[in-house]
Amino acid sequence: MSDQANGAPEDFPIRDRDLDPEPDAAYDPGADPDFEPEAQADEPHPETPEPADVVDDDDDDDDADDTTDGESREAESEGDRRVREWVSVAGGRFRQTAAELRQNLAGEAAAKAALESLAQRAETRPDGADLTAAAFFDVDNTLVQGASIVHFARGLAAHKYFSYSDVTSALWAQIKFRITGKENAEDVAQGRDKALSFIAGRPTAELVELGEQIYDEYIADKIWPGTRALAQRHLDAGQQVWLVTATPVELAQTIANRLGLTGALGTVAESEDGIFTGRLVGDVLHGLGKAHAVRSLAIREGLNLQRCTAYSDSHNDVPMLSLVGTAVAINPDSDLKEIAKVRGWEAYDFRTARKAAKYGVPTAVALGALGGGAAAALRRGRRS
Repeated sequence: MSDQANGAPEDFPIRDRDLDPEPDAAYDPGADPDFEPEAQADEPHPETPEPADVVDDDDDDDDADDTTDGESREAESEGDRRVREWVSVAGGRFRQTAAELRQNLAGEAAAKAALESLAQRAETRPDGADLTAAAFFDVDNTLVQGASIVHFARGLAAHKYFSYSDVTSALWAQIKFRITGKENAEDVAQGRDKALSFIAGRPTAELVELGEQIYDEYIADKIWPGTRALAQRHLDAGQQVWLVTATPVELAQTIANRLGLTGALGTVAESEDGIFTGRLVGDVLHGLGKAHAVRSLAIREGLNLQRCTAYSDSHNDVPMLSLVGTAVAINPDSDLKEIAKVRGWEAYDFRTARKAAKYGVPTAVALGALGGGAAAALRRGRRS
């Protein structure tokens, strides 16, 4: 590379004596008729710079920079300008909001709790297990009719954990969700804060024990048979099956255990020495948090996400559905129904008399995926 390419002038003067590190000691400049002393500039000693040489970051009128902003932009190369613009855009594009950071924390906490629970069971994978594929199921209105946290709250109230009046707002939020098919961010936040106030100072073991009872009393008969059949297909194929839900991880793991599933990714409440602190690790597992939890689990378990399947009823779970190779809408809300049609995703609606509404996939696939009762109902409907 030339000196000019490095920014050095073409005619940079190099004197012969500069190339001789040890000049001849016998040489006497005063005896040399051609010697002319160099003019000495009135400069301070380099080891003792004057104040003018000190950079003052706080001085907006620094004399060292005499160019205006416009002049500096004109002198700026096209390449430098494009790099500067890209960095500016990228900085805004990749900077995470506080909400996104909380969801990432929630996802990491969910994956960690799920794997710790799996390790405690110390189960060995059966011969012929598919080690790189898995299925991920949302819970509320996908696997369980209604909101599992509302069923859980009803059970806690029945066991005198708190009063029924305390959960009125949560029940009202669920009614609105049933009518509109859409979750409200304010309702989610209020429900979160109310739930945390209830569990603060309580033992974690107590909530786990109550979760077992509440599942039997309030949730077991609300499992969608069609969704349960889909989960069983993955189990029969030797794949892991995970629940992914905003529900507290203690209840989510109970549901997974009772259904014979691999485990659950759920909202993790902070605890110290077995006592709930009344705070969450990150936030309620929701939206981007679910996708982050699935990705984190897949990395740790060696799963190939392109061979995985995800199921949900809500457009809020599109990040999770888009993460895997096969996305399936179950009892979809209006927005997810449209997205499923556009993207060619499978869709089942177990809420209707037909039991299964399909978009863009062969009917044989639907019949194979459904439980016997649902499939028979669909066949009867077509004959009539």
